[in-house]
Parts: sequence; C-alpha cells; structure tokens
Amino acid sequence: MNIKNYLPLFAIIIIAGCASVNSSQTVEKSNSNVAYTDPQYGVLLMAHGGTAVWNASVVSAIKPLQDYYPIEIAFGMADANSIQEAVTRLETKGVSKIGVVRLFISGESWYQRTEKILGLREGAPQFVDHSTHDMGDMVQMPNGHKMGFWKIKAISKFAMSKEGLGNSELMDVVLEVRAEGLSQNPADEDVLILAHGPGDDEENQRWIAAISERTSLIDSTFPFRRVQVMTLREDWRAKRVMASKEIRHFVKRAEQEGGIAIVIPFRVQGFGPYAKVLDGLNYVSDEKGLLPHANVTAWIENQADALQSSGFIITE
Repeated sequence: MNIKNYLPLFAIIIIAGCASVNSSQTVEKSNSNVAYTDPQYGVLLMAHGGTAVWNASVVSAIKPLQDYYPIEIAFGMADANSIQEAVTRLETKGVSKIGVVRLFISGESWYQRTEKILGLREGAPQFVDHSTHDMGDMVQMPNGHKMGFWKIKAISKFAMSKEGLGNSELMDVVLEVRAEGLSQNPADEDVLILAHGPGDDEENQRWIAAISERTSLIDSTFPFRRVQVMTLREDWRAKRVMASKEIRHFVKRAEQEGGIAIVIPFRVQGFGPYAKVLDGLNYVSDEKGLLPHANVTAWIENQADALQSSGFIITE
C-alpha cells in the first residue's frame, strides 16, 4: 500500500505563483528590481513541458514577473519551433535583447544545442518551412519526443543562463518544506530525493553531486536516519532498469528497518513515473516537485536579472 496522504504539518498557500513559508524559510528574491528599466529587454523561459497541470504550474510561477518585463515560455525542452514562436512573440512586443532562462534541473541540459538554435554557436541547419522537415532536421528522444533542430530567425541579441535548479541554494528551502510537510518521526524515516538523470554516466554523477548539496537544510534540521539522492535515468532503458532496482531497494530497506521512506521528487513539477517504479511499496510522498514554490519564481527572477546586466550576443 502506498501511503501518500499524510496530513501535513502546515500549509503552503499559492497566490499568483507565490508561496507563503514560515519565518525560518525565507524566500530569497533579487534585490535589483531597479535594473528593470530597459524597454528592449525581454525573457524567454525554456521549460520541458508536460501535462496541462505541469504547464500551468510554470505559467503561474512567472506571473509575479510579468510586471517587470515581457516574458514568454518555450515548452518542449530545446525545440527550435517553440523557441522560434516565443522569440517572435517577444520581438512583436518591441524586444531586441532576450535573456534566455533555462528552467532545467541541470545547467548542462541542452546548453550547446540551444546555443546552436539561437545562432550563438555553429552547427544548426538553416530554417526551412517546418511542414517539410524530415528527420534530418529533427531529434527524436529515447522516449519518442521529437524536437526541431535548426537555426531560428531573429533580430534580437541573446544572453543565456548557465545555472540549473540543482545548483541553486534556493532549492534547499523547497526540499526542507517538502520534508517537513511529510515527516512524522524523523528518527524512523529515510529520505529519498529522486531526479530524472541523464544518459551519460559522468554527467549523472554531476547531477547527483549537485542535488546532494541541496540537502543541507534537511540534514541540519531533521534527524533523519539517512538522506540520499538517486536518479532514475528514465529515458535510457537499461540504465533505468538498474536504477529502478536500487530505488526500490532503498524504499524496501526503510520498511525492513522498522521505518518508512519519504520520497521527494527533484523535478520541476510533479511525480513523473515514480509511482509506477514504486508500485507495491510503502512510502510517503506528496508527489510535488519543486513547483509550486515561490523560490522557483525567485530563481527565474534572479537569472533574468543577471542576464539583463550581462553581455548580449548578436546572432549571425
């Protein structure tokens, strides 16, 4: 039986994408709103995209920022078509300097690919009518998702963010909130922080190392038996099979030792495929990712602010 409906110790209230937190969980915000003075500056937020609920969570997260600058979302990970559409919408609003904020767990995800699509790096083919694209202009992911790959048309200058959510101390607070809302007796609980993970083994270790640093508040606040970060490697079948076994072992061990596992997804939103992986096991989860939480909005704001004061590159 999956135990998923524990009564939380407190409530997180979301209003227009912002969450209230207790006094020990201060939301870190950019203190440089005075920088939002350039009428030519706009923000392109790149996000994976998913269900209607997934997408709506991202839309809610940027609502508090829309008074500061034009902001558009390109769902589809790093899809040239959605990026082109978002850039065109920004340019229609008079934007000619675009800060590209990449809402991914790892800053490595799709970085060079996005540079090529924007024309900041060579390697993307020239745009042709997307209705005529063959697979040479597309990339098909292991999960079947197809992403367009070509150099977009734009008159704007671009600056790109490099930091992933996994590298931000702002996410420490999110994990602490999730843990506190689920924990009943930390001395008998193991915490599993579960992320998607990439295919490359060395990159996967960098994911785990970065997210492990995000457990500092949990480690210092709660006397949990153990806290561990794992990745499912979910788009790579053989690696997913091995990872699933390790994940299930972690959860089973918690119960065998007289306790229970708390499972916290380190995903932008939602629980992904984890319920299926953990089917038949006892565990505790609210199935929330990093959204909804105001610190994700703060992270987007800080990235956008930093890009506005950075150097912009004209594409060729």
